[in-house]
Amino acid sequence: MSTVPAATSATKKSRPQINLTVLRREELSPHMVRIVAGGEGFDDYVNNSFVDRYVKIVFPQPGVDYAQPLDLWTIRETMPREQWPFTRTYTVRWVNEAARELAIDFVIHGDEGLAGPWAATAQRGDALTFTGPGGAYNPAQDADWYLFAGDEAALPAIAASLEALPPEARGLAFLEVDSHADIQPISAPDGVDITWLRRNGAAPGTGGLLVSAVASAEWPAGRVDVFAHGERGYMKALRDVFFVQRGLERKQVSLSGYWASGRVEDDFQAEKKLPVGQI
Repeated sequence: MSTVPAATSATKKSRPQINLTVLRREELSPHMVRIVAGGEGFDDYVNNSFVDRYVKIVFPQPGVDYAQPLDLWTIRETMPREQWPFTRTYTVRWVNEAARELAIDFVIHGDEGLAGPWAATAQRGDALTFTGPGGAYNPAQDADWYLFAGDEAALPAIAASLEALPPEARGLAFLEVDSHADIQPISAPDGVDITWLRRNGAAPGTGGLLVSAVASAEWPAGRVDVFAHGERGYMKALRDVFFVQRGLERKQVSLSGYWASGRVEDDFQAEKKLPVGQI
């Protein structure tokens, strides 16, 4: 893990802190856990209109003494960056305002990472603190069809996007997971063909399944709206497929690296300003 939490341009106004309580944990697959949270703090959560809405979950550093109740923005104003809590970015899978709860899905790979191990053992009553939400994507209403591509990290955002499409929507979705056991039900329109790509034990972010599937697919006629998110190397390769091979316009494509093989998020975020991190 990096010893220096990632810097941020966000502010208390743009990313308010929300303090929720874990209500339940659901095992979605061998490599994904859903945390449903709510409580009194839900009244402070202001939903936005994006389908890929995301939050930055706060993880206090062990051994650092923080004033209680924890206030991330005060900490960032008064403590050295080396002592800031770490943050990890996650998509809000769904929000149920009537029930006053929301769900966040976490990829689990043993004891790797920070957020995954926390989610794997989270119990009812545990604190879930985050800032946000942010977001940037909604399916283009003038598109003739839609193309989605991503790995496990992007599965919650892609699933939420698919479920937000109109019933008559057409498209293709390519989702890379570890095995058949990691396939999840998604309420997509009948006209969207979902292809599950299985690594069968290979390490995430190390193969060519996703890129090859998108590059070799028979694309429907008409103007496409693309949402491709996931491992940074995958996204760089898909960038060439979309803009060089297919000649798409920039405004047709939402392309984002959610993570990078061999990098924790703090290093990954820092590299976004360098040539290696630019997509």
